[in-house]
Amino acid sequence: MNDLQIKFSDRKSEIDLYQLQELLNVSAFWAKGRSIEDLGIAITNSEPVISVWNSDRLIGFARATSDGIYRATIWDVVIHPEYQHSGLGSNLVETVLRHPRMKWVERVYLMTTHQQGFYEKIGFQTNSTTTMVLHNQANRTFVSATEVQLQESPKEFRAMSAEC
Repeated sequence: MNDLQIKFSDRKSEIDLYQLQELLNVSAFWAKGRSIEDLGIAITNSEPVISVWNSDRLIGFARATSDGIYRATIWDVVIHPEYQHSGLGSNLVETVLRHPRMKWVERVYLMTTHQQGFYEKIGFQTNSTTTMVLHNQANRTFVSATEVQLQESPKEFRAMSAEC
């Protein structure tokens, strides 16, 4: 690792989805098997998206979703195992937090299974008050169909909303 040419990027267009899929498969038990299509959708709907490169090799990734002022969530923080314990993970999370879309957000959330100590060093605290989750996989097809309907006929949706 002496010949490192590390670069951080916030350009979504630079991300090779196949490299990202491989990075997640080798680095994150919770993200194994994600499809290329789903990764593309997640990236499109996230801001910021930060990638870490050694030359042309994707070695780190994180993304966030946010309203820009009140709440944000950091997702999919990964560093390739060969590059872990080098400070890149902390730098990656701090880069996400410094992004203009994130830096004024009142509360930033993330979920972790085994890395609480890592995130505590960055300043995150255990939060036992927000423990609810909805596993919405059964409704995934329905949600997609609804989204298509909303995109195609917003006037009809407003009429339906007014009736409810």
